[in-house]
Amino acid sequence: MDSKRGNRILKPLLDRGFKVNAVTPDLPFLFKNTPAKAWFNEMKRGKKDPGEIPLAQNLSNLLRLAVLYKYGGVYMDTDFILLKPLSELRNSIGAQSMDMETKRWTRLNNAVLVFDMNHPLLLRFMEEFAMTFDGNKWGHNGPYMVSRVVERVGKKPAFGFAVLPPMAFYPVDWNKIERLFKKPKNRADSKWVNAKLLQLSEETYGIHLWNRQTSRLIIEEESVMGRLISDHCVICQQIYSS
Repeated sequence: MDSKRGNRILKPLLDRGFKVNAVTPDLPFLFKNTPAKAWFNEMKRGKKDPGEIPLAQNLSNLLRLAVLYKYGGVYMDTDFILLKPLSELRNSIGAQSMDMETKRWTRLNNAVLVFDMNHPLLLRFMEEFAMTFDGNKWGHNGPYMVSRVVERVGKKPAFGFAVLPPMAFYPVDWNKIERLFKKPKNRADSKWVNAKLLQLSEETYGIHLWNRQTSRLIIEEESVMGRLISDHCVICQQIYSS
């Protein structure tokens, strides 16, 4: 993105007055004085097996932690539709799934992280990443890693963070999201679409699109996704397939 092609991609946002800048991360600088430094140096020297999972994916898992630890703020994957401002959130991580009986989360996800600078939970995340890294297991250094650490620290007051319910950022699981792209076929479907849109407007900050599952789906007219993108996308023009 920090290139001429990236500038072309960002230009529609810049033309509308959005303050957007693409920056190539300086990994040695960002990892300096963090638990990530030793892991990164071993990886560069070939003393650690990167595994079969693309290294860029695991670097992304680690990079977001280091940036938030040093600067604070919001990290969000790009495959999100943002429905409302995140300004009221602080030191928060979202649950991806929940036990419906106990109302306890069963898995967290690192696709959205909202944390203050130097937050101790971020430090624990980086320590866990470095100590237990496995490049052959999908999610081991990402969603499963943050789940392990939060389960371990529990509600210790020294950490001070909130786990948001699945409706906050993961209101639809990856294996069910296809329905949001389908147009209503009858009155019952239309009623469901309207009810889902109302629920999302009340309880959801943003919807994770699970891009691996949805990138090739067609957005059908009057579907939940079609209406959400029509209302919330700032540069979309023709969203329906002709």
